[in-house]
Amino acid sequence: MIACLRLFSALCLAALLAACASSPSSSLGELPRTPDASIEQLLEKAAQSKTPEDAALLRLSAADLAYHQGNAGQSAQILQQVPVETLKPGQQIFANTLAAELAMTRNQPKAALTALSHPSFQRLGEMPEEQQVRTGTVRARALEADGQTLAAAKERIFIAPMLSGEAASKNHEAIWTLIASLPTEQLQPTTDDDLGGWMALALAVKTAGTLEQQQAAIDNWRAQNPKHPAARQLPLPLTNLKDLASQPLNKIALLLPQDGPLASVGKALREGFMAAHYQAQQSGQKPPAIEFYDSSRLTSLDELYRKAQADGVQLVVGPLEKPLVKQLSALPQLPITTLALNYSEGAQGPAQLFQFGLAAEDEAREVSRRARADGLHRAAIMVPKGEWGDRVLKAFSQDWQANGGSIVATERVDQPVQLAQQIADMFQLRQSEGRAKSLQSTVGSQVAAQPSRRQDIEFIFLAATPQQAQQIKPTLNFQYAGDVPVYATSHVFSASGDVNQYNDMNGVRFCETPWLLDANDPLRRQVTAQWPQAGGSLGRLYAMGVDAYSLAPRLGQLKALPDSRIEGQSGSLSMTQNQRVVRELPWAQFVNGQVQRLPNTPR
Repeated sequence: MIACLRLFSALCLAALLAACASSPSSSLGELPRTPDASIEQLLEKAAQSKTPEDAALLRLSAADLAYHQGNAGQSAQILQQVPVETLKPGQQIFANTLAAELAMTRNQPKAALTALSHPSFQRLGEMPEEQQVRTGTVRARALEADGQTLAAAKERIFIAPMLSGEAASKNHEAIWTLIASLPTEQLQPTTDDDLGGWMALALAVKTAGTLEQQQAAIDNWRAQNPKHPAARQLPLPLTNLKDLASQPLNKIALLLPQDGPLASVGKALREGFMAAHYQAQQSGQKPPAIEFYDSSRLTSLDELYRKAQADGVQLVVGPLEKPLVKQLSALPQLPITTLALNYSEGAQGPAQLFQFGLAAEDEAREVSRRARADGLHRAAIMVPKGEWGDRVLKAFSQDWQANGGSIVATERVDQPVQLAQQIADMFQLRQSEGRAKSLQSTVGSQVAAQPSRRQDIEFIFLAATPQQAQQIKPTLNFQYAGDVPVYATSHVFSASGDVNQYNDMNGVRFCETPWLLDANDPLRRQVTAQWPQAGGSLGRLYAMGVDAYSLAPRLGQLKALPDSRIEGQSGSLSMTQNQRVVRELPWAQFVNGQVQRLPNTPR
């Protein structure tokens, strides 16, 4: 009986060893495979192994098994016991691929890419396709998480021919998601390979305007590229566009206040909206009919939608009033698709509700994005006291810190008389003066000392009115901080045309709507000729009205193609998953009282 047990144990151990080998002898080395054994059995056998090579291979197999069982922590602990540098090249590829996968479970794409840069990967092409796919997949994930979108797409295109079934479909959709997220200027196909075809398709979709034009562009691309993978299997978002194209928009309800405190805002939005409508007519398009509704006289949302349905309305643009938008977002569903011209707080709201506005939070995130692109890391913040300032501060802080930036000081601006003291506190000038007085007391004689400021503030994020900004910049100069860059929201710019107003704000950078930065835009010139106020600060509302008109027929497009954009008059528009339209804005700076346009922030 004992002899039988010994024979059985020997057979089991032999099976474990056999399960860890894929090719008996090769310059690449034997590769682990998922064995018919537990992690504990593999580790026990590794401890009993007569050669370091066998022990390393068994531990590598155990680490891989732990990873596939969802125990990343145990996998990493076991992998640390494997002397990777003593392994053969194929085994090093396997081990470093696993290390990269473990790094991605910790959301560390740079660590993953470091593991995948090991010299052994020069021989990846000699490995079995299964291993090439595994390595390529984790490399694509790491590149995408590291912001290297095009490189991630190239990696997925490379492994695509090795995939089949569901894995192939998922990879196919992932390629499109990556390529479609590239900015238009990067979509310049220079080759006729699969990558060039993907880029040409994305460029065709992005540069087409209406749904019909997009559909024609897709059909034309497929005719020119019949053998391309995307021609044989159109990505799902593009398939969804076909359904949208079959539902033309013929009638819009424009729901804005005509009386009350928001009447002037509603008027500017309405005039911008209709200016875009008339421009579409003049260009030969057949725009939808517009039905006007007065939200200031609204008594019931249910009544509004019943009337709109009876009038044949397919889309409601509005309301503007925040309480009404809040009511809409609390409903389970809406009878008509609605583009609200403000934002509710909190949850997404019904599937039929989209939200668009001139949110200061968008501009705060734009400042964060620009400062990162300019290589800055440490910010000081100046915002007004109150609820508006708190919202702007929160939006900037969340985006800035989520992307690795740090905040070294924050001041809430209120009374002008306190401004000098607040800036002195921010830059710790009083501490510098205190040290000078202490030194003077010690030496017993007058000490000539110029106050010195802290040096860890790389820039100031400023959200303030033009009047506040006109006080803040000179005060910074007076407090020995005039060389610290200031990045501001559009609120510092009144667009009054008064050069003297900005003489004291030299060097301040600010984001602004394209409408106010491009005085030669044909539509703007046409609108300001009729309504001169559209060239001033009210121009932002005219721009929003124009963009609301542009968004109206394209909400389905932005939803189906989440990475697509509309280059609008209020900014570059895209849509979040919770169906909120967000803006990215161009930049300018004050130079000797003039506004000077800056290059756009790279995406």
